[in-house]
Amino acid sequence: MKKSNILQINNDFIKNELQKRKKNDVENRQKTRFMGLILVLAIFLFILPTYNLVESYNTLKDKEKQLVQLKERQQELIRQEKLESSLVTKLKDEEYAAKYIRAKLQYSKDGEFIYNIPGLLPK
Repeated sequence: MKKSNILQINNDFIKNELQKRKKNDVENRQKTRFMGLILVLAIFLFILPTYNLVESYNTLKDKEKQLVQLKERQQELIRQEKLESSLVTKLKDEEYAAKYIRAKLQYSKDGEFIYNIPGLLPK
């Protein structure tokens, strides 16, 4: 076997330097853990508002769809209201009202026969 040419000096200065190095390593680990903890907290602080923002966006989109559906329903109701008001106006005429009642409720005069033909009901 070969004898090593490295000679290790074991004096007070070397011992102090080793202790300082160990102390610095411990401090660096603590700083690294602290920075990691701060990083994790920062990530959570950004994730929670982002989640809330996405939820708000989805709610907004749902409300917009609901608004479109309600506007369509409003237009349909406006059309129905116009039809109903025109029917009310027409029913003020006694001759039309008599025709309407005879066709809708199948009333007849004495001696008349009623034949139902789809699509011929007055509106």
